[in-house]
Amino acid sequence: MTLTTTAQLLAAYDDQLRGDAAEALSAASVTWLGPLRLATYTGGRGFVTYPDLGGADEAGVAVLVADALAHYVADARITRVEWKTRGHDHAPGLHDVLLANGFVMDEPESIMIGEARHLAVDTPLPDGVTLRRVSREADVRAMCEAADVAFGTHMAADMTAAMLRRLTIDPTTELWVAEHGGTVVSTGRLEPVAGTEFAGIWGGSTLPEWRGQGIYRALTAARARSALAAGKTLINSDSTEYSRPILERSGFVKVSTTTPYEWRRGPRASGE
Repeated sequence: MTLTTTAQLLAAYDDQLRGDAAEALSAASVTWLGPLRLATYTGGRGFVTYPDLGGADEAGVAVLVADALAHYVADARITRVEWKTRGHDHAPGLHDVLLANGFVMDEPESIMIGEARHLAVDTPLPDGVTLRRVSREADVRAMCEAADVAFGTHMAADMTAAMLRRLTIDPTTELWVAEHGGTVVSTGRLEPVAGTEFAGIWGGSTLPEWRGQGIYRALTAARARSALAAGKTLINSDSTEYSRPILERSGFVKVSTTTPYEWRRGPRASGE
């Protein structure tokens, strides 16, 4: 694709996906702080997102970070906060200010965008592996537990609650799993965004022993077909280095990067 096309895809991403509530649909509450959207989720998680930083200079960025953190520190239920940055934003000094306020930088991911039709291809599955959508609580819990194993995290309980809440708020959200012998081996979700051309593919994970067998690609193809059926022509994803090459082979473009920074409440922050 040409640079012009890439620029157009990035502009569509900013215009359509970074509005008031698109990134915080399953939040229990959202507070506006200047250009920031401060989302609060069940399980004690905060999430900071925004369409832009309102043209703030370095001093203004420092004030935004301090005020956002103060908002969460004042809520004793909040134990961790994620600040989601984008590599193409005008955000002078943001990296240093986040670190100075106790945030820890995680691995950057690639913002990938492409046409859904390029992903909606027939992909064979290993013998005994099947795909299906899930919505029952037990299935959602199994999905989130498998993702915990794949990512080496311990968030299954919180993610189960968040996913069940999202299904209630937005029934167009789809949760997909690949299973073998009744065990979830790969996971992913599809989030069509109302009023846009986009559906997001998120939560892609595969157990280590099942990687490299085409399961993630098949799960992605199933979600892409569902997106097309819902009238969504573009797919976006924040991709790790596991999934980025798969999407690139399907004609997707890396339009920018996104990096999460995480703050966790400690004795000093909690006043203990």
